[in-house]
Amino acid sequence: MNLKEIQEIVKLMKENEITEFEMERDGLKIALKKSGAGRIETIVHGAEPLPAQTISRAQNIPAPEQSAPGTASPKKGNIITSPMVGTFYRAPSPEAPSFVEEGQVIKKGDVVCIIEAMKVMNEIESDFPGKVAEIFIENGEPVEFGQPIFRIE
Repeated sequence: MNLKEIQEIVKLMKENEITEFEMERDGLKIALKKSGAGRIETIVHGAEPLPAQTISRAQNIPAPEQSAPGTASPKKGNIITSPMVGTFYRAPSPEAPSFVEEGQVIKKGDVVCIIEAMKVMNEIESDFPGKVAEIFIENGEPVEFGQPIFRIE
């Protein structure tokens, strides 16, 4: 089972309001369960950690407003969103420096973070160049599929 298949299962769960899903294939058992908050929890049995994969997912949409409604216009820029449910990491290891910092200029294809999903460390790349204007998620926090993680100007 690969990451694309798991993402497709999560998408189907959301579209069809399925709260639990279990599957076993080739010695790998995966169980997905939607919690009361809408977060999908993943449990994997019998699998060795998989090699890191590089994933790029970005959208050109306005960033979430941080101020009270009606007080300012939405901030502009390109938003890098999470391509999966997982745990957000700003650096490749706890001792290493962050991939990017606010104010840093990046190029298209630069790795901006890692999202751990099912014991797989997925490097997330930027789809466009620019300056990192905002980082919306704290290191080690869970992220949802499609959740904004960076705003690039």
